[in-house]
Amino acid sequence: MSADLFGNVDEPMGGGSLSLGLRDAPLAVRMRPQTLDELVGQERLKAPGSVLRRLAETETPMSVFLWGPPGVGKTTIAAIVAYTSNRRFVEISAVTAGVKEVRAELETAKRELARGRPTVLFIDEVHRFSKTQQDVLLPAVENRLVTLIAATTENPSFSVISPLLSRSVLLTLEPLTDADIDTVIARALADARGLAGEYALDDDARATLIRLAGGDARRALTYLEESALAAKELADADAPSPIVVTPEIVTTAIDRAVVRYDREGDQHYDVISAFIKSVRGSDVQAALHYLARMIAAGEDPRFIARRLIILASEDIGMAAPHILPLCVAAAQAVQLIGMPEGRITLAHATIAAALAPKSNAVIMAVDSALEKVNAGQIGVVPVHLRDTHYPGAKRQPVKYQYAHNFPHAVAPQTYLPAELEGETYYTPTDHGAEAAMIERLDAINKLLGREPES
Repeated sequence: MSADLFGNVDEPMGGGSLSLGLRDAPLAVRMRPQTLDELVGQERLKAPGSVLRRLAETETPMSVFLWGPPGVGKTTIAAIVAYTSNRRFVEISAVTAGVKEVRAELETAKRELARGRPTVLFIDEVHRFSKTQQDVLLPAVENRLVTLIAATTENPSFSVISPLLSRSVLLTLEPLTDADIDTVIARALADARGLAGEYALDDDARATLIRLAGGDARRALTYLEESALAAKELADADAPSPIVVTPEIVTTAIDRAVVRYDREGDQHYDVISAFIKSVRGSDVQAALHYLARMIAAGEDPRFIARRLIILASEDIGMAAPHILPLCVAAAQAVQLIGMPEGRITLAHATIAAALAPKSNAVIMAVDSALEKVNAGQIGVVPVHLRDTHYPGAKRQPVKYQYAHNFPHAVAPQTYLPAELEGETYYTPTDHGAEAAMIERLDAINKLLGREPES
């Protein structure tokens, strides 16, 4: 569908965020910037000579991916590029559009281009397109039938097919700061397109809005609009202008702040990453914070439990070997009892894992062994360790020594291939229970006739 910068529609389309007329549009749509200079934040991308400037100020078609969190201006940038360069604007939502709709829009764009009217094709949430749907875009991008601007909250390296990404420019949008959100709110209060000076925020109300917005301009404007409506309902008919919005009105208008977390987007990966790194770093308070964020956002508790199981071996290992079965038990408990009770079990495992001594000796050991095997350091299995269930095995010159027939159940014989004798993969740390492994490993090496570990 084509729309003007404020969302006035002149052609049918798949129902994007600009599909409402100006008079019916919410405050967040009415306040969309009209030029790059009006865009709040993203100073690096708006710099003279930048890709974004060239895209907006010339008619050279290209493919651009806008990667950033919600509410930082991705849709706005696409609309600005279209209208400042005098191009037709088409918006498609990957949530609702399929291959048929994409092909139809590309055919229309081809016809319009033949008439001298280039098209900016904006695809919102492009990471939700399947590989097949993304493949459909390739010929149009290669032949420059459209200027493709695709928005995503996910890292395109993981969500976009390589052929499409390699033909595109990736622009990373930064989260908006509190000062940016303050600017957005101030403009909306004063601008004729917004609240036109009819409302005012006291300092505490402004601070509350900024805090609840969480760097999302769209959310800030939505909350401001709801707060203004609530203030108007509470005000007397003869109340002086402007109507003052208080913190109490803000909190009444907004039931609760939406946790800024996308189960299928980058926030999903960012928060679980922060969770794991906090547990690994033994900061139990931070670990519980990120656990709470995931639970509040509706994250699958089984996913959290699986990550804790991995962490128990990778980051704790033999330093506290009881943590792995504890995390496995937590995963089973969550599966059995579900939520919300499962939150207690997850917290139990999180606290235990965060406070446990840490060692990565296990993963270092197995990865070292794998690295050398993959490099061809394999060798021949010693004769006395080979299978003996075949005729003639008893005639082998070297016999296997049964470990339990020797003191401490350690038989002094060669186990590694001769080519690898002396290789060391596992080196225990002195953390937690693993410290006892150092002494035991030295004793075993002596019984095997090896040099003790240094």
